[in-house]
Amino acid sequence: MTRTFVLGLDGASWRLLEPWIEAGELPNIAALRDSGTWAESRSCLPPVTFPNWKCYASGKNPGGFGVFWFEKVDLENGEISVCNGSDFDTPELWDYLNDEGQTAGVMNMPSTYPPRDIEEFMVSGGPDAVEGEYRSLEEGYTQPPELASELEDRFGYRVHPDPLLSSNDETGAEVDAILDLFEARLEAAVTLFEERNLDFTHLTLFYLNVLHHFFWDAEPTKRGWKIVDEWVGRLDNLEDTDIILMSDHGAAATQTEFYVNEWLAQNGYQTRTGSVDTYFQRIGVTRENALAVAKRLGMVDFLSKVVPERVQQLVPQEAGVKRGRKLDAIDLPETKAVASAQGPIYVNPAYDVDSVAESLIEDLRELEDEHGPLFTNVYRGEEIYSGPYLEEAPEVVVEQRPGVHVNDGMGGGEITTEPARWAAENTNTGIFVASGPSFEAGGEHEQISITDMAPTILASADAAIPTDMVGDVLDIFSEEPDVENREPLTDTGQRSAAGDDVTERLEQLGYME
Repeated sequence: MTRTFVLGLDGASWRLLEPWIEAGELPNIAALRDSGTWAESRSCLPPVTFPNWKCYASGKNPGGFGVFWFEKVDLENGEISVCNGSDFDTPELWDYLNDEGQTAGVMNMPSTYPPRDIEEFMVSGGPDAVEGEYRSLEEGYTQPPELASELEDRFGYRVHPDPLLSSNDETGAEVDAILDLFEARLEAAVTLFEERNLDFTHLTLFYLNVLHHFFWDAEPTKRGWKIVDEWVGRLDNLEDTDIILMSDHGAAATQTEFYVNEWLAQNGYQTRTGSVDTYFQRIGVTRENALAVAKRLGMVDFLSKVVPERVQQLVPQEAGVKRGRKLDAIDLPETKAVASAQGPIYVNPAYDVDSVAESLIEDLRELEDEHGPLFTNVYRGEEIYSGPYLEEAPEVVVEQRPGVHVNDGMGGGEITTEPARWAAENTNTGIFVASGPSFEAGGEHEQISITDMAPTILASADAAIPTDMVGDVLDIFSEEPDVENREPLTDTGQRSAAGDDVTERLEQLGYME
């Protein structure tokens, strides 16, 4: 039976890759496209790590599993909490492969921390597997637990690079650490795939999108993609193996930074109060400049261990107050709406929700900069989400124009600025390539949905498609598969309450998309 290797390339877009492909810089990716079927994939909104890696793996939009961004906003109870892998209430494609008697390994996929027990292994990664500010996990990131030692001893595996990239100016050791990470991850995933004769393996290169964010199409990013291309060539040489390249979303050069909560405050939707964060902002103390000083002194690890996390949380980012601290900066009874970054806006249920939402949509659709409208569209939540968690969805979701970064920071005062920290922002169009014995050499396919990937992969493995997947099986096979449906699995160990230590680790992560 044909096996499957999925290489997840965080933030990959044809917008970035096409010029390099045409110039002959990525010959193996070009060859894989030529031998199979490729397409642009449309992400669920917002186009970000949380929720789109789970949209891929579950075949559902966020209303189907209950996570709409990195944070969960509950204005009725006055709470903002940070999400982790246990908050996603859904089985994933590897659960169904396991249920059909097939073996699967999942390595470094965001939204998998803490790791679950699957047949054969799960290795957590991405931004959610972290221990304290800028510190990598040293244990507890694999299932089974003993796999961590094998990964570290055989492949020099690390969950996060060290030193951590945190600035556009850091083009030396920080970039080298990311590239070394790519090599270790690819070597480990391919070796285990072969040695254990696995039916399915998924590997994500999350830090590709970190390079995109800080450098866009500059040399550090190209170096990363040349490593990817070399390994795509090696994967393409594996016998009787389907190779799938995919991304959770795309990226584009940032043109405009839009501070959505500042806009809400200045347009009567939000009322502010003073906070400790405001004082830090006033005197110019931010996480970014504090980190820069700590890195120069070689004290990042020491300070992150000795400074209590509750104190670390009081220091705002340059963009302003974020995460749960946002509620400390507003007068909630006098506030109609609060936004997360990159799209979701939540309406206070103490107000007339429909009226406020319609007013927001009308106002947001009018916003422009010198490049045109800031948003491709603005939606009500029920227009784009479906499933058992629809009631938890944001009431309004903006679809940011490629080049616009919707920033949720509070306290900076300005509504639109030139690009701040990021050279590139996420877009809702990523990549998809399928090549191998199961797939036809169909060339370019019309745009697909990210939710189509799981049912298509299951069909290629002769596995039945659960009825709660909203994606479709793509018509890209060399021989039409015999597709059957099945009842969804119900017990996956998800949606369990995460401990306070996990929430604190996520809150202290130095990088959030």
